[in-house]
Amino acid sequence: MRPWFILAALALARIGFGYQFQTVATMGPDLVPLFQLSYTALGSLIGSYMLLGVFAALPLGLLGGRFGDRVVLASGLASMVVGAAIDALASGPAEIAFGRSVAGVGAVAMIVLQGKIIADWFPGRLFMVGISVSVCAYPIGVGLAQLILPPVSHAFGWQAAFATNAVAPALALLIFLASYRRPAHLAERPRGFPFPSARECLLLGIAGLIWTAYTTGYSGYASYVPSALAAHGDSLAMIGLVMTIATWGNVPATMWGGGLAARFGALRIFLFGAAAMFVGIAGTALAAGAVWWAILVGVVGAIHPGVIMAVGTLSARPERRAAGMGLFYSIYYLGNTAGPALCGYAADATGGPEGGILAAAGLSALTVPMYLLHRKLARHETMLARP
Repeated sequence: MRPWFILAALALARIGFGYQFQTVATMGPDLVPLFQLSYTALGSLIGSYMLLGVFAALPLGLLGGRFGDRVVLASGLASMVVGAAIDALASGPAEIAFGRSVAGVGAVAMIVLQGKIIADWFPGRLFMVGISVSVCAYPIGVGLAQLILPPVSHAFGWQAAFATNAVAPALALLIFLASYRRPAHLAERPRGFPFPSARECLLLGIAGLIWTAYTTGYSGYASYVPSALAAHGDSLAMIGLVMTIATWGNVPATMWGGGLAARFGALRIFLFGAAAMFVGIAGTALAAGAVWWAILVGVVGAIHPGVIMAVGTLSARPERRAAGMGLFYSIYYLGNTAGPALCGYAADATGGPEGGILAAAGLSALTVPMYLLHRKLARHETMLARP
C-alpha cells in the first residue's frame, strides 16, 4: 500500500499546484478592475508563480540527489503552504506576486522529484499508470480553483480566497511525511551531484520544450477564457461549466491516453491529441460554442500529456534522473514565466482576451515539430520514443 499513499500525496500536491497557479487567472475578472491591471500585468502576475523556478529547478534536482527525495520534496510542500499564507495577508499585486513566487519555488521541488519518485516506486508497466495519475491531478486543481475561488471571494473577500491555496499542499505534506521511505529494491547509491550526459541533456532539453509548449498553450487557454467569456456577458455558471469541462475532462482522457499509446503507438496518440488541442483553443477565440470547444480541449486534447511526461522522465538514466528533471523543468519554468505575459501582450495588442487565447493556440502547436525531433534522436532511453 505504501506506493499508493506516496502517489496520493504526489497527486494532492499536483492538485495544489494547479489550484495555486490558476488562482490569479480565475480571479482575474475581480483583480483587473480592483487593481487597475492591464492584461499584460495580469499575465505577469500569473507568471510570477513560475518566476523563481527558472533558477531553482536544476539546483533542487541536484539537491534531491545529494540530500534525498524526502527532505527536498517535503521542504517544497512546506514552501507552498507558506506562499499561500503570504498571499492571504497581501494588500496588493506586489505582495501577491511575492507570495506566488515563494509557493512556486516549493512547487518546483515537488514537480522536479515527482517523476523520479514515481519511476522508483512504479517500475515497468505501472510507470504509465503512476505518471498519468500525477499528470491528470494538475487539471483537477485548475477546475477546483474555478469552482471554489469565485464564491469564496464574493462571500469573504479575495484574501480569503487566496488562503484556500494552502489546503491541498498541507494535506499532501502530512501524507508524504507519513508514507515516504526510500524504496528497498533500489541499490544504495553514493550521495553526490550526478549530472546527465551531454546526449541526455539534449534529449531532456527537447522534452522540456515539448512540455513547455503544451503547458503554456493550456495555461494560456485557462488563463484568458474566463475573462473572454465574462466580456461576452456569460454568467459565472457558464464560465464554470466551460472551465470544468476543459480541466476535469483531462482526468479520464489522460488516464486513457497512456493505454491508448501502448496499443496504437505514442506518435499517433500524440499527434491526435495535439491537433485536437490546437483546434479547440483556436476555435474558442474565433467562434461561438465555448462548451463544445472545451470538450475538444479538455477531453480529446488531453490524451497525450502522459506521453510527453514519460518521454521527459525517461530521457536520463535512473541515477541521473533527479538532476535531469531539474534541467527539464528549468526549461518548463522559463517558458511558463514568459508564456502568460506573452499571451497577455497579444490580448492587449488585439484589444481583448481572444488575442491571448489565439497566442495560446500557437504555442500549443509548437509541440509537434519538437516531439518529432525528440523521436528522431531518442533510442532506448525513452520507453515511448517508438510506436
